[in-house]
Amino acid sequence: MSQVWKTRRLPIQPGPAAWNRLLPEPAPAVELSTAVNADVAIIGAGFAGLSAARRLIQLDPDLRIAVLEAGRIAEGPAGRNSGFMIDLPHDLSSDIYAGAAIEADQAETALNRRAIAFATDVSEENELPQEVFNPYGKINAAATSAGDQHNREYGVHLANMGESYRLLDAREMSELTGIRYYVSGLFTPGTVMLQPAAYIRGLAGGLKSKVSIYEQSPVLEIIGQPGGWMLKTPKGKISAGRVILANNGHAESFGFFVRRLMHVFTYASMTKPLPEGVLGGELQWGVTPADPMGTTVRRVNGVGGNRIVVRSRFTYNPSMTVSEGALARAGALHDKKFAARFPMLGGIPMEYRWAGHLCVSLNGVQAHGEVAKGVFSAVCQNGLGLAKGTLSGISAAELAMGQDTETTRALCAMDPPRRLPPEPLSWLGANTTMKWKEWRAGRE
Repeated sequence: MSQVWKTRRLPIQPGPAAWNRLLPEPAPAVELSTAVNADVAIIGAGFAGLSAARRLIQLDPDLRIAVLEAGRIAEGPAGRNSGFMIDLPHDLSSDIYAGAAIEADQAETALNRRAIAFATDVSEENELPQEVFNPYGKINAAATSAGDQHNREYGVHLANMGESYRLLDAREMSELTGIRYYVSGLFTPGTVMLQPAAYIRGLAGGLKSKVSIYEQSPVLEIIGQPGGWMLKTPKGKISAGRVILANNGHAESFGFFVRRLMHVFTYASMTKPLPEGVLGGELQWGVTPADPMGTTVRRVNGVGGNRIVVRSRFTYNPSMTVSEGALARAGALHDKKFAARFPMLGGIPMEYRWAGHLCVSLNGVQAHGEVAKGVFSAVCQNGLGLAKGTLSGISAAELAMGQDTETTRALCAMDPPRRLPPEPLSWLGANTTMKWKEWRAGRE
């Protein structure tokens, strides 16, 4: 009997993908409407899926590759994140982002930098401007003495890893941001700040002459057949020898990694364009909070105007949906965080509010490897979709081509995601923990 996986649900995107709304209207979607043959079919056109497609082309330029995206490119999680491609350890469950072991964090950093090098090549090949791909580094901003202590402890950890960093005082933080909210900061040089929607659209555009990309073409079934797999969409189907799952948490919707993936949403708001002269400091900057459960803030300047982005709050939603009420409550929180940081901008409203779907595992590992003969998984990025999504896409492509590389060995050596406790224990435990950590983060 052939293997069959049917999806139980399709992605639902809460609110607009603001980064994508800042860009020119894309060309009309090309939908899959016929029967197509491919060597490799990729489910998902985000950081993992498109990176996998690019890596496959590098390995064999003659491959027939088809990428299937349920919605529009950059309208899903790829266009809903904060835009930090981070090289260093960034464990959201840790008080200071550090992992438990120096050697493990050093190995993770090396892998993340492999992904950043890959993305740097993408940027250069597609001539992306600095506002889209900016090797700016990263600043952990502290608003309290507790946050400052977090930064100093993280600095000790970085020094033990052999990594460079620089502590910033309140004056330097004010000169950077134009506000007097932060008491200190910790700068590290290796992170890249992206306009994530523009990057992912640029990557897709660079692939379109070599790869068939179908949008608004959700995969409904994955069916085993002689020599490979058939993927059915509402209007067409693809027969392929190999399949790459690059749909992050929605891999579970097909029956993969059941009760091993935690579906977490994070929330963000973006202002209308700022009038000239109302805010000092640099025109482009970004800070992550010294406490991982605090508030990320970015100032962006370019296509779409000069704006502020505020991201705060995490919720566990095993249904993979977010209510309008949850989005509104997060928006009210953002307004308070914004007002506290930018009192001089009190008359400037938010234009966009949205939520983005993260996928994490209890033990902080990716769900990676060959999950059925010829089906390769590149999912569960643990809140670091830009770097780890890129990396897992590269590795899945190499696995699909029978390559044995440092990347495939490292990712395949990870333990599998641990099984979650039954519901409602998982829901109660996760949301209670995140609410408590949000409260504890306070001004951060």
